[in-house]
Amino acid sequence: MYIVHLGEEGERDTENRFHPDWLAALHAMIDEAEASQGPAALVTVGAGKFYSTGADLEWGAANPDHIDRYLTEVQGLLARILTLPMPTVAAVNGHAFGAGAFLTAAHDYRVMRADRGYICFPGVTLGADYARGSVELMRSRVPAHIAHHALVSGQRYGGGAALAADLVDAIAAESDVLPSAVRYGERLAHTRGPVLAHIKSTLHHDTVSALTESIAGYNNHTLVSNSPAEHRPADAAIR
Repeated sequence: MYIVHLGEEGERDTENRFHPDWLAALHAMIDEAEASQGPAALVTVGAGKFYSTGADLEWGAANPDHIDRYLTEVQGLLARILTLPMPTVAAVNGHAFGAGAFLTAAHDYRVMRADRGYICFPGVTLGADYARGSVELMRSRVPAHIAHHALVSGQRYGGGAALAADLVDAIAAESDVLPSAVRYGERLAHTRGPVLAHIKSTLHHDTVSALTESIAGYNNHTLVSNSPAEHRPADAAIR
């Protein structure tokens, strides 16, 4: 069992934003898991009240000429998780916004904290468009009407609402989010291998094709925050 901690309490960025170094570190952890032999599963989990709030805006603002490549790399990560040759489980311990929410969708199974935290795709409310691959990912992982509503409304889904909308597969108490994810991974660890990889790749062929397209044209747009801590209405304080 491979448990990937997207961030730890006390780190500089506990929101686990997708900084290029963060992406590289996550890929290195996945490389280690893939290099192993025998039954295995991969579980990702955040720390504190955040799973991940997505794009690293500070880095984007400082590197505007690299936005296309950056977003291409983000979608490449989603494609890799989606087709990994072992079971993948997102232990959604807290807020998952923007690219962080898409990351949860790329996993085979998602367990979310029941009482606090939101899954949200806020692009429409922030004026930030989504690349085709991200939209295709939603269309392939949740019912069409849910994908439509989640993307066009920017609604924040708490644990119960996320479960009802099939954005997650289970909810649990804070103390049981990670253990529940691990238990699920352990039950299916024996399926790890090339057959599983082929099933996933075939099942999500069109989505993977879209996710692995090179993104062009975003250099002419303003990168908008995916963080719930920014650009939110005054009455929408996060608890």
